[in-house]
Amino acid sequence: MNHNRRNFIKKSSLALAGSGAAFLFPMELLASIRKRVGANDRINVGLIGCKGMGFSDLSSMLKLSEIDVIALCDVDENVLKARTADLGKAGIKRPKWYRDYRRLLENQDIDVVIIGTPDHWHCLQLTDALQAGKDVYCEKPIANSVEEADIMLNYVGASDRMVQIGQWQRSQPHFVDAIDYVHSGKLGQIRLAKAWAYQGWMKPVPVVPDSAVPEGVDYKMWLGPAPERPFNANRFHFNFRWFWDYAGGLMTDWGVHLIDYALYGMKASTPKSVMALGGKFAYPDDASETPDTLQTVYEYDGFSILWEHATGIDGGNYGRNHGIAFIGNNGTLVVDRNGWEVIPEEEFQGWGKEGKPKLEALSKGKGNASGLDLHTANFIEAVKSRDASKLHAPIKVGYDAALVSHMGNVAFKTGNRIYWDGASNKFKQEEANQYLRADYRNGWKLPML
Repeated sequence: MNHNRRNFIKKSSLALAGSGAAFLFPMELLASIRKRVGANDRINVGLIGCKGMGFSDLSSMLKLSEIDVIALCDVDENVLKARTADLGKAGIKRPKWYRDYRRLLENQDIDVVIIGTPDHWHCLQLTDALQAGKDVYCEKPIANSVEEADIMLNYVGASDRMVQIGQWQRSQPHFVDAIDYVHSGKLGQIRLAKAWAYQGWMKPVPVVPDSAVPEGVDYKMWLGPAPERPFNANRFHFNFRWFWDYAGGLMTDWGVHLIDYALYGMKASTPKSVMALGGKFAYPDDASETPDTLQTVYEYDGFSILWEHATGIDGGNYGRNHGIAFIGNNGTLVVDRNGWEVIPEEEFQGWGKEGKPKLEALSKGKGNASGLDLHTANFIEAVKSRDASKLHAPIKVGYDAALVSHMGNVAFKTGNRIYWDGASNKFKQEEANQYLRADYRNGWKLPML
């Protein structure tokens, strides 16, 4: 791979670091594309969690002129002020502010709720939103535990509300085209699918002492059902991802996106067994808890799926710092957020004509389409038509990706190869099942059907 392409991929990684910044649309331009829409045609949106990807989701939806944002909810008043100022640049009047999402859900004028909070809040907020009669666009991963994911799947299945999970790659045309090629059979028997995220932009999280809660922050509400702890800046806003109380590290952050496509390509769901090895090898003394280096192997009938991640380095498979590879007898297809390619298998091994490639080498760029914009537009189309079959990432897509990602973290925590019992929806090893359960604190109760 040439030097220019490597630099391009590195810069793309920085842009897509997970904060949502890569998707933010200039608010001044947003003002110019929004048209006046009659009151009867407007869809009123409330956003819960305004700091990162939640606001990117809202900004994307606001490119549709029928969308009005009438409510913002965040535990940090500083974020509410900043986002209201951003919306003002687009000529959007100040939405109502809320600190407690339950008060937002009581607003009968809200049709659609966007959930952009940390993972440990998703289950409560989604189920409460459904009970309040709202359609929901929920960020990934759908939950911070398998038990929560099971509850969410059941709640959505029993509801007539539209629920889209923010796995926007499901709407990105070049990803869809790549999977169509995988499903065509041209790769031959696929024996292995790899998914990986090598994130060179990630630096150590420096150890800092506990401190006073910042002014304007409702820290008790931020914690919610998570264990009570003194405020520490490392656990707040973006870096919550690297602490088990609130999230599952890169495994559930990037892994949900990429493992989703490995599952999609292989038409797979839960594996027969899982094993994982890794640890804090790059930054052993930093403040984060989740592993900075991890390899996870999922066993299926006739093939395996391999997940791997590493922080602080970009040297991933096939010269790409992230991606999914489908390794078949006739060739390998590799896809990432920049495009996809087919690498023919040239050595004869008993399933083709000796000495000649069976496939044509292909290389496709990602094009100009915005997967996020197509994803939010797809959601709004389903909201208007009341047809859940139109959704590109319904709850089952989010569920499967979250379940498999969490299973990888469970295998890491146990240190063993663990076996899944599909009939009981749990592991055959009881020591592993303790990591499937949610542990709600501070008076918050796990939703039940």
